[in-house]
Amino acid sequence: MRPSVKRVLIGSVAGSVVLGGVLVLLPPYDEKAAPPALGPAGRAMAAVGAGAPAALPDLAALIGEREAHLRAHPGDDQSWAVLGSAYLARGVRRADVADFPKAERALNTSLKAKPEGNPEALTGLAALANARHDFRAAKKWGELAAKQAPKRWAAYPALIDAYTGLGDAKGVGRALESLQELGSGTAVMTRSGEVYRNRGWREDANAALTDAAALAEAPAAKAAALHRVAELAWERGEPTVALRYYDAALAADAEHHPSLAGRGRALAALGRSSEALHAYRSALVRHPLPEYALELGELYESLKLVPAARAQYGALRARVKQEGSGGINNERILGLFEADHGDADAAVERLTAEYERHGSPETADALGWALHRSGDGEAGLKLVTKAMEKGPRSALFAFHRGTIERELGEYGAARRHLREALRINPYFSPLGVPAAKRALEALGEPPEGGPAQMYAPRPVAPVRQAAPPRRQTPRAQTPAQPRTQPQPQPQQRQPARPRTAPSTVRTAPAR
Repeated sequence: MRPSVKRVLIGSVAGSVVLGGVLVLLPPYDEKAAPPALGPAGRAMAAVGAGAPAALPDLAALIGEREAHLRAHPGDDQSWAVLGSAYLARGVRRADVADFPKAERALNTSLKAKPEGNPEALTGLAALANARHDFRAAKKWGELAAKQAPKRWAAYPALIDAYTGLGDAKGVGRALESLQELGSGTAVMTRSGEVYRNRGWREDANAALTDAAALAEAPAAKAAALHRVAELAWERGEPTVALRYYDAALAADAEHHPSLAGRGRALAALGRSSEALHAYRSALVRHPLPEYALELGELYESLKLVPAARAQYGALRARVKQEGSGGINNERILGLFEADHGDADAAVERLTAEYERHGSPETADALGWALHRSGDGEAGLKLVTKAMEKGPRSALFAFHRGTIERELGEYGAARRHLREALRINPYFSPLGVPAAKRALEALGEPPEGGPAQMYAPRPVAPVRQAAPPRRQTPRAQTPAQPRTQPQPQPQQRQPARPRTAPSTVRTAPAR
């Protein structure tokens, strides 16, 4: 035997002996044993792949790992897709628009390396477009991802968001059916609850989202699910219940900024203004989103703190400009702000273009309200009516519609919709609620008999010209004398005299 072959055989035998010893020392395999726990990067990858929120430390670990890997292997298209999705998830969690261009470059690099059969990169691009509120682009990328991998369920949540932003209810229904056929986990329950909420099925939405919150294990996913349950309670006009769920979400993840802002909203409704202001300021310090600045500004204005309100409105404009540099579309929020606190004509121009791009019920309501504020109430009423018919059950929608109807003189409908707004959520806005109450007080109660439009109009009898009245002499009175007075012409008829009994009765003389 040659020496080289002899060395190979000796090495193989020695390796077998060592491996056998290791296997003898290991415990027997248990099929019921749980798999080993994932590390930070593994947890983040699992969350990003499932479309669920991930913890910031886990995302940092995943990003660092993928960046190091790609420096050595720049042609790995899958790693570029994972890195892009991780950048996006971190940007959404931190409300940092600087991560969005990084995500776009990484995802496009993945797609360039593998143009065909790359649904991971396409799904990431769809999610990025949704985060930027560019729902047309999100629809394009999501449909391409679903076409390339129809059995891969991760593309359908992005499609649901895109169709919702475009106001395509049928598309939302199709995407939800596909998602439910392919999965049944926490992410599927969460998306189902959101769709049910938009359809006005509040009981079904609450059941689905409550189950999702109970089944969620990761702190970030649990906080997101609890926040959605809190939002449902808030929209029902239950601030105490909503506050409890916001606090539970923050207990699961102290950095969950939507729950911080929601907590401020609920505390303001409960009359705890100082705590509400503190909660809003905490949310803005961590994540200065334009919608938070608008809510805090209106809370300041309701408390007669006008300079502080103006400061927040200025911060809103600055934040919209900053996010615009990252490609984020905030036209609807800015349009609503301009309609109520700025230039209503500019709001109409801005929101008209946005409605042509994204015809969702929310955009229709915003444009209708801006048209009313600029003086075109009739056009505005058509849009807010459409928003109420197609969108979720919203106190703000009902308030806008009732206010416009009052200005147009439709008082019965105005009473109905203003009362509906306060019935849906008596705390929906610190400025809108007092305005709705003042409008109802000014309208008062309807007149007795109900609204006039509930009754058919009475037929109007044709006017007939009656013959001139004839003066008749009683037979028992004096003989009739020849009439010497001229008879009046029909067009000069005098009004008939009322018949009265004579004061004395003259009888004929006895013969």
